[in-house]
Amino acid sequence: MLHLKREDFDGLDHIYRINLINSCSGFKSANLIGTKSNDGTSNVAVFSSVTHLGSNPPLLGIVFRPVSDVPRNTYENIKETGQFTVNHIHLDIIKQAHHTSARYDKYISEFDITELEEEYKNNWHAPFVKDVPVQMALTYCEEYKIKSNNTIQLIAEIKDLYIKDDIVEKDGFINLSKANIMAINGLDGYALPSLKERIGYQRPKK
Repeated sequence: MLHLKREDFDGLDHIYRINLINSCSGFKSANLIGTKSNDGTSNVAVFSSVTHLGSNPPLLGIVFRPVSDVPRNTYENIKETGQFTVNHIHLDIIKQAHHTSARYDKYISEFDITELEEEYKNNWHAPFVKDVPVQMALTYCEEYKIKSNNTIQLIAEIKDLYIKDDIVEKDGFINLSKANIMAINGLDGYALPSLKERIGYQRPKK
């Protein structure tokens, strides 16, 4: 078994280290975040850092890398408008979704570059990604600077939730496997999870 200590990391090849550390935490969610600036330019970008923070109120967290390094159009649009969407990546769009990680000028919409299509619902300012099985509209709540690496943990509240009818179970469970929702392994590995079993709430054995 490969064993690396903290002091070994700095001596690794740059790309090898990035791939190693990005994948060691396990599978991550695969989402497209849709935003639109006040001047009307839409943006869509792939994120693997969207996490559940709580159900009441319904909160999600997203980690943004240092905004001082290069322009972060998604973050800037969220701060400017207070709104964005989260759209689950499914099997049929992984190549188009991944291309949104390319660095385009803020005045160029990734919707115009890829085959992904904008969709607008309920007078929401930010665009959804059309034909995605799970779509969420969120508003900015607060953020925290993580001093250890200068990243930002942004907190947002779900205001609207759209789910394809046939993937919602009777108890509210969203069966993502039925919709071929992807997960991300590291930075560029896309995996198709398959639900094996649901195991109920556990109580101590008597």
